[in-house]
Amino acid sequence: MANQSKSISWEAEEYIIRDHNTWWYIGLFIVGAALGTLAVFIKAWTFLALIILSIITILISTFRPPRKITYSLGKDGLTEGNKLHKYDEFKAFGILKEGSHFSAILIPKKRFNISTKVYFPEGSGEAIVDALGARLPMEEVKLDFLDKIVNFLRI
Repeated sequence: MANQSKSISWEAEEYIIRDHNTWWYIGLFIVGAALGTLAVFIKAWTFLALIILSIITILISTFRPPRKITYSLGKDGLTEGNKLHKYDEFKAFGILKEGSHFSAILIPKKRFNISTKVYFPEGSGEAIVDALGARLPMEEVKLDFLDKIVNFLRI
């Protein structure tokens, strides 16, 4: 219980950098062109605009490097940069390993709130799990459907 009064801090990237080879970009172009052609054929101009914006957003996100964020676990909750996530917003937490990357998933109490995912270095894992475990119950977590799609598409 001594960890409850102690603050634990670490720095991590906001998301995992995924490799994109030439074939990934060619596939993105082919899918975008096929959907764009379909949108023009059925005269769905809003759909065409959505496709174009989606492709641009995906390209921007693949070229933008992840920010380094400072995280800390204190007596009030998880601080992510300047934002405080209070412990009472969450019902549980879980640990997820994606390749060589570890993350803590904070599961919200409210049904339609999104979970908070925080990456951490392996060396800090035990202290982070102990600190979270002192405040929240630990549950087994798995990648949800959207996370599996994002990992498959390497976005």
